[in-house]
Formats: sequence, C-alpha cells, structure tokens
Amino acid sequence: MTTSFSFFRAAAAVLITCGLLLGCDQQSASPSAISTTAPSADSRYAHKLSDKNATGETLALYNNLAGLRGKHMLFGHEDSLAYGVNWEGDLDRSDVRDVTGSNPAVYGWELGGLELGHEQNLDGVNFKQMQEWIKAGYGRGGVITISWHMYSPVSGANSWDKTPTVHELIPGGAKHEVFKTYLDTFVAFNEGLTATDAAGRGHYIPIIFRPWHEHNGDWFWWGKGHVSEQDYISLWQFTVKYLRDEKGLRNLIYAYSPDRSRIDLAKFESDYFYGYPGDEYVDVIGLDNYWDVGHTSNTASADEQKAGFVSSLKGIVKIAQVRNKIAALTETGNNRLTIPNFWTERILNPILVGEEAQQITYMMVWRNANTAREKSEQFFAPYPGQQTEEDFKTFFAHPFVLFESELPKLYE
Repeated sequence: MTTSFSFFRAAAAVLITCGLLLGCDQQSASPSAISTTAPSADSRYAHKLSDKNATGETLALYNNLAGLRGKHMLFGHEDSLAYGVNWEGDLDRSDVRDVTGSNPAVYGWELGGLELGHEQNLDGVNFKQMQEWIKAGYGRGGVITISWHMYSPVSGANSWDKTPTVHELIPGGAKHEVFKTYLDTFVAFNEGLTATDAAGRGHYIPIIFRPWHEHNGDWFWWGKGHVSEQDYISLWQFTVKYLRDEKGLRNLIYAYSPDRSRIDLAKFESDYFYGYPGDEYVDVIGLDNYWDVGHTSNTASADEQKAGFVSSLKGIVKIAQVRNKIAALTETGNNRLTIPNFWTERILNPILVGEEAQQITYMMVWRNANTAREKSEQFFAPYPGQQTEEDFKTFFAHPFVLFESELPKLYE
C-alpha cells in the first residue's frame, strides 16, 4: 500500500504493453495446445464449481477469491480499458488508473451484439480488441467478468424490448435452434481467450460469466412479467448445460445476479430465490445494487440506504455460506457520482461495520461512457478532476480494497 502511484503506473504500462503485444508469459496459445481440464485439481480445493471438470486455473481463481473473504474485496469497473469520460482509442489507459495509478482488479466486459455478428458490442467496443484487453488484464493477474445484453431472437430488438421471448428459446420452443446459434457465437469468442503459463502450457482464461442478470426486474425481455419463473429457470439451466456439457467450456464461473430494487429486505431470501436455477448451475451468489447507494428513485434517507445496503450484502453472504459459494456485488454505483465522499461513506465504511458484509469477494461499478461520442454523461468511476477523485484515492489506499496492482496470485 505504501508503494508510490508512479511506480504502479510505470509497471502497469510495461505489463499492459507486454500483455497486448506478446501476452508476456501468458501469451495466446494455439487451440491444439490448450488444456481444458486438470484431473487432479479438484481434490486440492475446498470450494467446488458447478462444472466438475473445470480447468485448474478456474478452480484456483474461485478458491483464491473465497480465501480472500473477510480480508479483502476486489474493485471492478465495466469497460475500463475501452474508453473513458474524456478519451477514447488509447490501448493502454483507464480512468481508474489515471486517478489511482492502478487498473481495477476486476474487468467487466459485455457481449451484446456478438450474437448478430456485429464487429462491436452495443457500447461500441470492438470484439477483437476486447479479446486483447481480456488477455492483457488476465496476464497482469486481473479477474474477468462478462455479461450479455443479448438481442431478442424473436423480435430482433435489443435487451430492453418487452416482447415475450424466452418460451420460444428453451427446448421445444420455435426459436430454440436459433438460440443455440446465438450461444455458439460466445463459444467461438471464448476460443480466442487463451493464454500460456510460464511452463508453456496452453489454457483458457477463466471467466466469471453473468448471463440473464436482473431477471427479477421488468426491463429486459427475460425479466419478470415477460416470462414465467419456470421458463426463466429453464433458460438459465439450458444455457449452462449447453455451454458446459455440450460445448465443453470448462473455464466459466457462473454468476447469478438479481436486482436489489425488486427485493423486499423483510423477505430477502424468498425474493432473492425468484428464478434461482439451482446450486448445480450457479457459482457466484451475486447482487446488482444501485438502489441503496443513491439511486434517484430511492427516497429513503442516506442512513436508511446505508442500512439497506449492509442488509442486502449480509443477505447474499448468508446464502453463499450455506451453499459453500462466494458472494459478490456484481453491479453497483452512483451515476455521475453526485454524492460527496461516495466511496468511503456509501461503500467502504458500511461494509466495514460488521464481519458479515466483509465476506463480499468483489464489487463492480458500471462504465464511464465517452461523453463526446455518446453526447451524454454517464460514469460510475471518477476521472481526473471529478469531485470524488480524492475520496476514491482514500478508498484505493484502504487495505481492505484491492486493485490490480495489489493482487495476490489468483490462478495458482
């Protein structure tokens, strides 16, 4: 923690360049050289994955994250390397690093548009470049998580379309075969996410895969009100079985993430389990919580919101502990960071109050949209000169919070 920011920045610059161009000692591997399983790995770990044949690196990541509980929480940021509020096109930059000297520990990426053969995702990120950023982040020891705002195979519209769709995608549905071709685009994308270790062994990069998120809300076509609970469960279960069992993707950790705004804290568990596909299909007990950290529609006082935030974290930690899984704040943040001292007063201090909330393994805030390109302000991490910059540096410096420059080895 006492190492200077300038050292981190210089070291990170060298490493990301190596990661982008050569991958350092985790460079791209040819498919024929890739190992997909580690037969003896399972016996070394206390925490099992839903994929009983997961790769050794994937199992190691999961168990090392579990081992950090109570001691550290990883900080993540969506699209962190792709663009920032005031820049775009730099291959070695992030708003987070501009402020702290380090990249985030967790990198969030998005696949929306991949299923249609687009070169860029719905936020304008080129998929081939995304693969390179994923490799670079992994090569530096970072954690990768991927979500998917899939276009509807029924209406052709984006994820925010309300046309009932799911019943046509699950086995027996009219669009089931089309849906499988959509999933196949991710299989092909995953083929490009390979690396070699120091011993020259090729392997797939572990991915925390977070499909069909916020399903208890009504804003996506897979959301509540547009699909029956059983059909949603079938959609999730088929997705996992197809990728894991039929296509043999052994590098995925599956994250389940309802939205906090549609959960009554008084009956947290029953609300949380709406649409839950079963322990054999889930690895991360996640929660997307913008509601308790300053959402404009939440009229509760700041103290009431903090209490709700802590209560929600305790809720997912309890569920995770019972199931021997890890818990994560899979999405959160305050758009445009309008709350002074947001990072310490609304995120860090409430988490540190009790031991239960400290069991959260990672948190991820959403993206920093490029203002010039998108002609609007949307950002969830500070950039140089933003009003929470100094508070974010305090957050960064706290020993409980880990950024990329501070990570232990998570894949061994």
